[in-house]
Amino acid sequence: MSTDAVRRKIARLRAGGKPRVLDLFAGCGGLSLGFQAAGFAMRAAVELDPDAARSHGLNFHGGAPKHSHARDIINSHPEDLASDLDLGPVAEAIDVIVGGPPCQAFARVGRPKLREIDAHPQAFRHDPRARLYQEYLRYVEAFQPLAVLVENVPDVLNHGRQNIAGEICEVLETKGYTCGYTLLNAALYGVPQMRERMFLIAYRVELAKRVTFPRPTNWLVLPPGYEGSRAFALKVLNGHVPTAHDYIEPPVARPDLPPAVTAEEALADLPPINARQQLATGKLKRGARRFDRPVPYDRPLAKVSSYARLMRSWLGFEAPQEGLRDHVIRYLPRDYELFARLNPGDQYPQACKHAMTMLAERVAELSKQGIVMREDSPEYERLRDAIVPPYDAGKFPNKWRKMWPDQPARTLMAHLGKDGYSHIHYDSDQARTISVREAARLQSFPDGFVFCGTMNPAFRQIGNAVPPLMARALASVIARALGIAEEENLNEHVRTAAAV
Repeated sequence: MSTDAVRRKIARLRAGGKPRVLDLFAGCGGLSLGFQAAGFAMRAAVELDPDAARSHGLNFHGGAPKHSHARDIINSHPEDLASDLDLGPVAEAIDVIVGGPPCQAFARVGRPKLREIDAHPQAFRHDPRARLYQEYLRYVEAFQPLAVLVENVPDVLNHGRQNIAGEICEVLETKGYTCGYTLLNAALYGVPQMRERMFLIAYRVELAKRVTFPRPTNWLVLPPGYEGSRAFALKVLNGHVPTAHDYIEPPVARPDLPPAVTAEEALADLPPINARQQLATGKLKRGARRFDRPVPYDRPLAKVSSYARLMRSWLGFEAPQEGLRDHVIRYLPRDYELFARLNPGDQYPQACKHAMTMLAERVAELSKQGIVMREDSPEYERLRDAIVPPYDAGKFPNKWRKMWPDQPARTLMAHLGKDGYSHIHYDSDQARTISVREAARLQSFPDGFVFCGTMNPAFRQIGNAVPPLMARALASVIARALGIAEEENLNEHVRTAAAV
């Protein structure tokens, strides 16, 4: 790796240049938005999903065609990308690479170690799933960034007793980087969602910087399930695996910090959607949900939470004046009455019990009308199917969850694009799963951020993203390591509200 290119990049930043970012596996741009808010310049992205690629191009490059079409990282090499996007010489074009290679890259069967993959370029022929991490590292080698950020699920620390994060550090250290990784929860950084992820930061040794991670801005006692997941992920490290030396204990949140942002603080100002009422009046129908009908806010900015105010006034992504176009929900006519019965925190077993109570009540009503429903009759089975969800409560205990209003939401997943039952609105009057815009709020995307495609692709993009406020916190640490004054380059509006 050329140290001359690295020195020129350092000199450019010290002369006042903005750090230039390449986002790999970019999705719609959660990492990109956080880094942009911290004063970085978004130069390029690589994303395979067409809808997510269009979203990224629209939000960060005004919809320019060359920035909006999908690219397969395997078939689009660094030289191709630099040429297509007019970035200039590859080694000079980028200062920071960020991204989260999909976790399918390390399956439990046939897991080659990343350091072996890096040493043997044809190793992917034996396990193609490892190719994605290989390509990420190839991009690092080609672009020679001053800093690298990798994001992924906590299990990368203990994937069949393989520490993927540690192995990435081993490879990067041979390429001239100082590395460190940890586990951070987004709820401790102003995001109204308990989302635990692994983050890895690496700096060129020429910077002579030690890897650190952002201090929490919010306080929360995480539920036992999150502590259990963290303990499992750290089990390999506790076993003294050799690669564990790069692990850094996460900064500790203090009880005197502001409490974590709750679901109600994040969502209460959005226009209510009464699913049962809309179903009864014919406003809610089966069919694709397109973002073509604006819904105006019904609460002025002065009467909303600090978090909601940030989401509606994020510099460059302010709320559209005509209203929200993606505040749309799923058509789930069987379940709206059941959603209204659920208590905050109820999951699928509780939902089944409520549903059986509703079935018994309906059978009793029919009996009063002289209609007898025998449990072995086809009529009873049809009535049951119209009220009771079909899944085995013993096999799917976490399939449903009604949110607590006074806590951050649980982790949003890409599976949100398939059914949404993991996030049932806390408001029983509305009795529904969350809307696309509500999912975006829980992920800390501002209201002016646009998601391309219809409802399901938008949900998937949101669930796959890194929360922008979490990304902003990480970007601020990297900015300081690059010698950029935080007070000058951070959007003051975002920086202040993130700590509320």
